Amino acid sequence: MRDKADYARKGIARGRSCVALQYAGGILMVAPNPSSALHKISEIYDRIGFAAVGRYNEYENLRKAGVTYADVTGYQFDRHDVTARGIANWYAQTLGTIFTESPKPFEVEIVVAEVGERPSDDQIYRITFDGSVTDEPGFVAFGGQADQVSAALKERYSDDMSLSEAFSAALEALSAPGNGERVEFAASQLEVAILERARDHRTFRRIRGPRLEELIRESRPAPAAEPPAESSPAPSDPSAPAEPPTGPDPGSSDRGSGLTGGAPPL
Repeated sequence: MRDKADYARKGIARGRSCVALQYAGGILMVAPNPSSALHKISEIYDRIGFAAVGRYNEYENLRKAGVTYADVTGYQFDRHDVTARGIANWYAQTLGTIFTESPKPFEVEIVVAEVGERPSDDQIYRITFDGSVTDEPGFVAFGGQADQVSAALKERYSDDMSLSEAFSAALEALSAPGNGERVEFAASQLEVAILERARDHRTFRRIRGPRLEELIRESRPAPAAEPPAESSPAPSDPSAPAEPPTGPDPGSSDRGSGLTGGAPPL
């Protein structure tokens, strides 16, 4: 069991971290992803989103199974009976069974998020490869160097942030991996989606194109203003009397020549 756990952790750590966090208007999910066809972030149900890291074929099978589970539950009972908590528990049971009974565990970590009518009703759940499920209030970083990204996100996160502020916090955290080298992401390297509280019925919406580029520009600091150019001194009048010399005596040690005890030149 320990060998299977180490195997799964190493596989998940090879990917890049993703984040999900609350903001005033809903829940934001950001994932580094250069592919425009293989999604890490998707919709599960009306107000429920899905994000995952790890092996694509494994978490894509889980996503499809989660969509089927949600559709069947909503059809048999009521659409309001489909909740992130129920889907997270179903994923936990499925991954736990695979981890204990299968020779090879799934190399995946999953986040299931649901946006409520009020910020206090929002739910974010993290499910790991062995079926462990945790409730993550506010924000969560998962996959890759999740501990470092989570620590960086904790410093920048605050309640009731705007979408621009939340995206800036997420991008700053993802741009500071554990090796200390800052990574600058372009719009084509990011997958961004939100669960928008104000929308009716289906709240999932992807952010791409000009809107994503605008958020990236807003998240970057403004360039420093150049100092004003110094004006050249006015030419001196040769007929004016010369001013007496100022400053230390040429023979003193204040000139810093290093020969008479002064400080060496910088």
